[in-house]
Amino acid sequence: MAKYKYGELKTVEYTPSGAEISADDVIVLGTTNGKKSTVGVAMKNVADGDTEEGAVAVGGVFEFTKVSAAVIKAGESVSWDASASAVDDNALTTAAGDVAEFGKAMSDGANGETSILVDIGYPGTYDGV
Repeated sequence: MAKYKYGELKTVEYTPSGAEISADDVIVLGTTNGKKSTVGVAMKNVADGDTEEGAVAVGGVFEFTKVSAAVIKAGESVSWDASASAVDDNALTTAAGDVAEFGKAMSDGANGETSILVDIGYPGTYDGV
């Protein structure tokens, strides 16, 4: 889950396939192994198969859940850890579903902290295997 905090909000049209999405869900767009992809955030509830304009944000600063043990400094790139459903540091060894270096930390995240501000306006590399 992620909550919009500030910055220029950019959104795209989105059609969920296989399940509905709820506001604040984290959505990975562009899921081809080894290719650049975007981590977005659902801005509204959208039923499976429906197409909604402005459904997913792809720009702006959001507060994400962070892997508790990750130590991240403001300005560093961050990765999406799909198995933890959380942001991790850029030293993450990616696994299936992860997106390496998808955004930039806008705040420090110390060991033990469980949230961090991230600018999501940067594409990362999807791990599909």
